[in-house]
Amino acid sequence: MRSQQTNIISFQNVGLTFRGNTRLFSNINLNIREGDFYFLTGLSGAGKSTLLKLIYMGIAPTDGSVSLFGEDPKQMTSNDLPRLRRKMGIIFQDFRLLPHLTALENVALPLKVRGIDHPKATSQAQDLLAWVGLEHVMNQYPATLSGGQQQRVAITRAIMGRPSLLLADEPTGNVDEEAAGKIMHLFEELHKTGTTIVLATHNRSLAKEFNHPEIFLKKGQAFLLNRKPRLQEGGI
Repeated sequence: MRSQQTNIISFQNVGLTFRGNTRLFSNINLNIREGDFYFLTGLSGAGKSTLLKLIYMGIAPTDGSVSLFGEDPKQMTSNDLPRLRRKMGIIFQDFRLLPHLTALENVALPLKVRGIDHPKATSQAQDLLAWVGLEHVMNQYPATLSGGQQQRVAITRAIMGRPSLLLADEPTGNVDEEAAGKIMHLFEELHKTGTTIVLATHNRSLAKEFNHPEIFLKKGQAFLLNRKPRLQEGGI
């Protein structure tokens, strides 16, 4: 039942102030539970990328607390955060592909880190790259790829191994409509297997096209829009 599901992400009275006393967030309370799919929206500068950084603990809040997979960062050891991040797939706006590895090697890497043997990891990476239309460039290095191709490589790498949590920052921002459709199909299929997804986008029409709730950032606050019937209890 829904009430028995675990909070994957929890914000408790979270505030964030940058140097110079610039206040970005104030008193955000947010619970994202296992199996949820949220779009994260807002105008440019509203803090979508920064909120994702708070989730994966790339930065710490000035006020309040953020817990991940039910674990309090104040109680974590130096080994805990890397362990938690192995449960995640993260799609960054700047891709962060390893330049010395081919597209295929970049995508297969998460499986190899988890101990999957080379032939199996390579085969799965080839299949996924072919699905997103990159079979003809899988042996090329990132520097030789277009921005849209790099983005699709970064996306396939992030979803390899079916992460428990997927954080995606503008994953369809540099691709055409057909590629964007395939990417969203991948996310939908991944969600059906139980992956929790938070997808940041400036394109609110994309968010409205799919039946998932929307976290809208405005003036340092988070508002829940387009709520699905099953999500009417709890949340923000």
